Amino acid sequence: MANIQRDPEVNGSAATALSSQPQPSAPPLPLLVMFRLGLFQMGLGMMSLLTLGVLNRVMIDPELLAIPATVVGGSLAMHQLVSPARVWFGQLSDAKPLLGTHRSGYVRLGSVLFALCIFLAVQVVWGLGQSFANSGWSPATYGWIALAALMFALYGLCLSACSTPFAALLVDVSDEHNRSQLVGIVWSMLMVGIAGGAIGSAVLLRGLDAENLQSTINRLFIIIPAVVILLGVIATWGVEERYSRYGSRSTLVGREDQITLGTAIKVLTASRQTVIFFGFLALMTMGLFIQQPILEPYGGEVFGMTVSQSTQLNAFWSLGILAGIVVTGFFIVPKLGKQTTTRLGCLLVALSFGLTIASGFTGEPRLLQLCMILFGLASGITTNGAISLMLDLTAAETAGTFIGAWGLAQAMSQALSTLIGGALLDLGRLLFPTSSVLAYATVFGVEAGVMLLAVYLLGRVSVAEFRENTNRALTEVLALELES
Repeated sequence: MANIQRDPEVNGSAATALSSQPQPSAPPLPLLVMFRLGLFQMGLGMMSLLTLGVLNRVMIDPELLAIPATVVGGSLAMHQLVSPARVWFGQLSDAKPLLGTHRSGYVRLGSVLFALCIFLAVQVVWGLGQSFANSGWSPATYGWIALAALMFALYGLCLSACSTPFAALLVDVSDEHNRSQLVGIVWSMLMVGIAGGAIGSAVLLRGLDAENLQSTINRLFIIIPAVVILLGVIATWGVEERYSRYGSRSTLVGREDQITLGTAIKVLTASRQTVIFFGFLALMTMGLFIQQPILEPYGGEVFGMTVSQSTQLNAFWSLGILAGIVVTGFFIVPKLGKQTTTRLGCLLVALSFGLTIASGFTGEPRLLQLCMILFGLASGITTNGAISLMLDLTAAETAGTFIGAWGLAQAMSQALSTLIGGALLDLGRLLFPTSSVLAYATVFGVEAGVMLLAVYLLGRVSVAEFRENTNRALTEVLALELES
């Protein structure tokens, strides 16, 4: 959710940029260049659609590879479980230029590497599916599972290697007055990428069946990643060289960069409100993403959708999010406030899951598409409200530490959501072996319950208490570090 909006991937290196003075000689970033930078994020949206939309459907579908959902969820989650590496990649891009630049070189090389890794991961998936079909849970199958987990972990590392420096680049080329505008444009283009990827994948997957499955999917995972590499080059071409303020940073290390990991943990646990909001953010993220690995299989198994049709569900969802964000920013937050808006969004998400379950009993694909639009609208309201509230719950003195913590909560929760979603589907199939609708309802029902728990924690969040107590807690913790 917020991993683009407020740059949780930006680590200590980007935090330094936030506190630096803009370079006088660097011209302001034009609006057209902002949209050009967004092309790379649009490419990442397309990649997200490929892995969590197309590939997971192919792996889980009983008529295709029929790999257990728990194995699928666990394998795909590996690319997010390596997210702590973002910190190291950000520091590396800060200290060591690559291909003549601090950020763009990492973006381009990382794009090539993750394109290669995801193609190799797909080849491992074929071996894994064949092993399950031939020998079930055999030692060879366990070996394929381990190899699949490794390949998706490498894919996640390569993704971090380019996405974190890219997030830092957004800070480098922007000033305080236009940074929120830039980040908003880039985040919106992420959703455009998901929608565009869904449409493009639907076209490329027409006529997919068990006989041409491997060749069709291989072609898709060559064409789309190649387009993403090209978008990355276009997005970053000449931008860092002309607009970056990186060179104007002070040679003195900022206060945030002096905070060690141990100190950061003390800071983050010093305030009761910080712990509460961290928990809310983790639950809210899980409430948005537990359904992610099983949505396309739900469309195929319960509604009789083809792979091409179920992939387009992501387009309905992402377009709903865009609409929700716009409506919330202009109308809902100004009228209701940030915390009430967030609560409203969470409740609407839970309601949309109830409607999604109900639509399964009809088997009508159009009703599922409508539910995805409603889910997207609710997610957009939740996202906008939560991001705005997150900024109020970020101490300016250690902004990088807090934003990094919120981003880590979301990344790890999203990874767990992928694993939990698959495991819940397997549990639902054990509990309701004769009803696919009830098996999937297990996933959506638990997800709605998680979102209601998030609403409970949200009710205990107090911005006033945070502002009153956090600065005192920060001062005490940092003072102890200086004395030690």
